[in-house]
Amino acid sequence: MKELIVEMEKYAKEHNIPIMQKEGIAFLMKYIKANNVLNVLEIGSAIGYSAILMASSSLNVKVTTIEKNEENYMECLKNVKKCGFDKKVNVVFQDALEVNLSEENKYDLIFIDAAKGQNQKFFEKFKYFLAPHGVIITDNLKFHGYVGKSDEIESKNLRQLVKKIEQYIEFLNNNEEYTTKFYDIGDGISISVKNEQSA
Repeated sequence: MKELIVEMEKYAKEHNIPIMQKEGIAFLMKYIKANNVLNVLEIGSAIGYSAILMASSSLNVKVTTIEKNEENYMECLKNVKKCGFDKKVNVVFQDALEVNLSEENKYDLIFIDAAKGQNQKFFEKFKYFLAPHGVIITDNLKFHGYVGKSDEIESKNLRQLVKKIEQYIEFLNNNEEYTTKFYDIGDGISISVKNEQSA
């Protein structure tokens, strides 16, 4: 398992595939263990790095992960098979915004780590699949230190993307249905918990 993780980190670096920072994934694994999380839904598998590590956090945890890039999806499947997690990790090849999940599926943790400009859409679509007392966790809210400095960014595309992340943070802060805490861990993580009165 350890060898596979090192291999995946190397592959991600060589192929320029963003995977979760080590502090971030360690925080997530600790959270899963401490809060007895059993069902995880991950939006954005990439090569399966975080899905495999989340699935390894505890014996009973199961992860459903959604990926729309075919190359990443194939790589993710290969890695899940390699570590023998076929029964613990279910990889879905589809655009998360188009996927139809059964309404009976409820998740203790929904992890948003896909196209950053779509965070709010992901949040609003998948919040209906949250189990009571479940949480929505989002990664990359500092976006390599650019967030909060969008006006200084020269590249138009990057500036627009960072502005969308800033708008998403604002959306979380002003969301009366959820209380969100922000953590300065890895590339910036938020944990959103549904308020009791809006349950």
